[in-house]
Amino acid sequence: MALTKVGSGGIENVTNAANATFLTIDASEQITVASEGGAVTTSLQQGLTKQWCNLDGTGTIGINDSFNVSSVTDNGTGNYGFTCTSNFASANHTPAGMCVAVGSFSAIDLPNAAATTGTPNFRTFNITETGIDSDPVTYQSCGDLA
Repeated sequence: MALTKVGSGGIENVTNAANATFLTIDASEQITVASEGGAVTTSLQQGLTKQWCNLDGTGTIGINDSFNVSSVTDNGTGNYGFTCTSNFASANHTPAGMCVAVGSFSAIDLPNAAATTGTPNFRTFNITETGIDSDPVTYQSCGDLA
């Protein structure tokens, strides 16, 4: 099934063959999707990951694949700065990530700086809190885009 915007009012109550509403697009183009059981709904825009990156954080760092990441900066051993293609609306987005290296841990960190809307830092380190490069490093963040 294809969806097409119709006039300035958008599309409302898109239904399947059984005539059960599973998707609603309101006039402001906000999409609401019914849960699997149909008891609750969720906002599609609010529920999406807005930025993610998979990178090789060893040697000369390189992005393997990404969404809404224009570049990654090597800020030192185990310290990576992600630059958003489209910034978040506020610094209150929720970043998360992980790395794969023997004895390593990971943490979202904004060293010596306030949280920002477009350049979060991600650090990987060992149990003694010494920076350690990792491959792969995966990072994602959810929140409202500007």
